[in-house]
Amino acid sequence: MNPTADTDDRNALAAEIEASGFGPVVLASIGSVALALYYYYVRGEKQRGQFVGLWPATILGMASYLKLAKIERERAAERSAPESE
Repeated sequence: MNPTADTDDRNALAAEIEASGFGPVVLASIGSVALALYYYYVRGEKQRGQFVGLWPATILGMASYLKLAKIERERAAERSAPESE
C-alpha cells in the first residue's frame, strides 16, 4: 500500500468528520454524559455524577471559543494580506 495514499485517505476522513461536526469534542462530550449517568445512577455517587455532568458544557464551550479564535485569526490574515488584481 502506498503511504501517501493512506495519508490522503486519513486526511480526507478527518476533514469529513470535522465538516460534519462530529469530531473528538462531540465524542468527549457524549462520553462525559455517559460517565456522569454511570456515576449518578449505577454507582450511586450523585455528587460525582453531577460534577462530571458539568464537563460537556465546558468542553463544548472551549471548543467553540477556539474555533472562533481560529476564524478571527484567518480573517485578520486575509485583511492584512495585500490584494493582487
